[in-house]
Amino acid sequence: MRGKGYPVIFLHGIGGNKRNWDDNLEYFAHKFQLITWDTRGYGDSEDYYGPFNFGDVVEDLNKVLLDLKIETINLVGLSMGARIACWFYEKYPNKVKTLVLCDTNLGSGGFSKKEKEEFVALRTKPFEQGIGIEQFSPMIAKSLIGDTNNKNALNKLISSLNLLRKESYIKTVKSFISEDWLNNFSKIEVPCLVMVGELDDLTPPSVAKEIDALIPNSQLKIVEGAGHLINIEKPMIFNEYVLKFLCKFN
Repeated sequence: MRGKGYPVIFLHGIGGNKRNWDDNLEYFAHKFQLITWDTRGYGDSEDYYGPFNFGDVVEDLNKVLLDLKIETINLVGLSMGARIACWFYEKYPNKVKTLVLCDTNLGSGGFSKKEKEEFVALRTKPFEQGIGIEQFSPMIAKSLIGDTNNKNALNKLISSLNLLRKESYIKTVKSFISEDWLNNFSKIEVPCLVMVGELDDLTPPSVAKEIDALIPNSQLKIVEGAGHLINIEKPMIFNEYVLKFLCKFN
């Protein structure tokens, strides 16, 4: 936790951890109290029994707010982190002040059966075939980065993926694609910023436009030259858009 002001929690994606926000925190610290977390089974968080469940993760997040005595929060989520933000809003709408939803989807119901199978296979079969995490990471990273010549962003993503715990990651992937059916965008009443990378193949701008159209009080920003990890690939542009949004509503 760092900075002072209205609190903001940053929620990482399915292959990430709290370190994914290192290029962003300094920019916000003079205006906001910043909290980054590791989802259960990631980074410094403990492993867990049973499948990954969004309801459990929502309660994890709520415990963080209770422990820190935070009544309302700004949530900034990337990919799976944005899905967690949506689930949290579904259960605790009065605790959410604003939402920033980056490179995310319409819930797993928005994927075809083939897309689901491909998503799971790409991320689990290498492990089943005995491939180690350090062989796996570059393959996944290159599929997510918009410009693979952006070596700085690519190396940061590979380093992040190298920290994954295999069993937790596999459970998360399988539950994420099979159980995340929530589409509550039309119910969101707080200000919302929807962001997406122009070159994001996993959750493309067309999906972001659908999400933006569903949310009553929303604005859309498409980040040129970025893929699925806009805060890592284009940190200055990401920081500028998000800070301007947060300052407007806090």
